[in-house]
Amino acid sequence: MLEESPATPDLGFRGPPPLLKWQEIKKPVELEKLVQALAFQIGNEVSYNELAQMTGLTNETVQRYIDLLEKSFVIFSLSSFSRNLRNEIKKGRKIYFYDTGIRNAVIRQFQPLSRRNDIGALWENFLIVERMKFNSWSDQYPNTYFWRTHAQQEIDYIEDTNGMLYAYEFTWNEKRKKKLASSFSQTYSDHIFKVVNRENYYEFITSKLK
Repeated sequence: MLEESPATPDLGFRGPPPLLKWQEIKKPVELEKLVQALAFQIGNEVSYNELAQMTGLTNETVQRYIDLLEKSFVIFSLSSFSRNLRNEIKKGRKIYFYDTGIRNAVIRQFQPLSRRNDIGALWENFLIVERMKFNSWSDQYPNTYFWRTHAQQEIDYIEDTNGMLYAYEFTWNEKRKKKLASSFSQTYSDHIFKVVNRENYYEFITSKLK
């Protein structure tokens, strides 16, 4: 599941990797800063302006580097779901890592899960990645999103297929109760909502779409 590493790897650059040479990236330190910034923001909506301020890069460079990282299968993104509600966030983006071990290595955090303050974000990242793997293996390819409104109502993960919306909220604590936002349920009648925790996560990962 969420594996912990016994040691911190050496992430220092020893000459420009082929990918950096291919894309003519002359400042790998800035790229590493961007990857670290993204690692701290998994599960949260990202802002190119904020990332640019954090790394000293321009907005255009941030977008180019993120595109490069996606094409290199280091990260992937979810866009925001929006159809009807006026206050839905329409151009939001959340970014995750294909490998949570790499994410932890980038920010050098290897504490036991019981002592981590980012367990919710890691859990969300892990579940979405494993779900993506199963969907690919099963030849089912839904459109995937997150959902959020300006009033801070949100859904962690949505699969849209054949006119049906499968909405999921993730929680590490199986005792925590979560409810679907009433504005979503009233606007999108064709939906199925489930809360995914440590007791039923395998069912979520391996469920077939109808």
